[in-house]
Amino acid sequence: MKKILLKILLIQCILVLSAAKTTRKTGYDFFYFVQQWPGAYCDSRQSCCYPKTGKPVEDFSIHGLWPNFNDGSYPQNCDFTQEFDDSQISDLITRMQEDWPTLACPSGDGIKFWSHEWSKHGTCSQKVLDQHSYFEKALQFKTTSNLLQHLQTAGIRPDNGFYSLDNIQDAIKEGLGVTPFIDCNVDTDRNKQLYQVYLCVDKSASRFIECPVMPHGRACGNNVQFQSFSESSSEDDDDNNNDEL
Repeated sequence: MKKILLKILLIQCILVLSAAKTTRKTGYDFFYFVQQWPGAYCDSRQSCCYPKTGKPVEDFSIHGLWPNFNDGSYPQNCDFTQEFDDSQISDLITRMQEDWPTLACPSGDGIKFWSHEWSKHGTCSQKVLDQHSYFEKALQFKTTSNLLQHLQTAGIRPDNGFYSLDNIQDAIKEGLGVTPFIDCNVDTDRNKQLYQVYLCVDKSASRFIECPVMPHGRACGNNVQFQSFSESSSEDDDDNNNDEL
């Protein structure tokens, strides 16, 4: 009898935990809007491949718009039934090729990258954003943030020079009114490079906000190199296959 009761109790616990996990999986508290600097991406050990549309312009590009929880965790792959459909964003493709290009190898047209971002992150925002509005919002935030201009206004340029991490953060905060998180790449010479900029967006995906919690990124140190992308080269070996997050 005791064994039966223990089994029933165990089953009930499993059901409760499963239900809690399911409930949590479908919600979120805010977004990370993440942009990456192509010069740092291409100057890493994995190198890069330019997209089939050619070398992107020297500017920050979108990595993703990621739902997150206030405790630092995040939902992912929330709805496998909602597959990426590029026909739903046909009017955005040209802008996405410019502002959200793939740099992974082998060279691609962006579809694999965008499909991954939608499946892993976008499907978790469907109560607020459908597939079209998910990508459209990210493009709008790219334009609104205007990161490179804010940095250049502060005298911080992609000239292979080294800049204070505080000055980089202050320049972006001065321009946008919110505190960014800076993620750094380490190149083959062990230089810390400006790689990704995280900005937080409110739950309705309407405006930038102060981050409820900062992400766990790679430490930058005090001096950060702003690698030139105009001087970067891509990997010619199409067998090199780098997955984007």
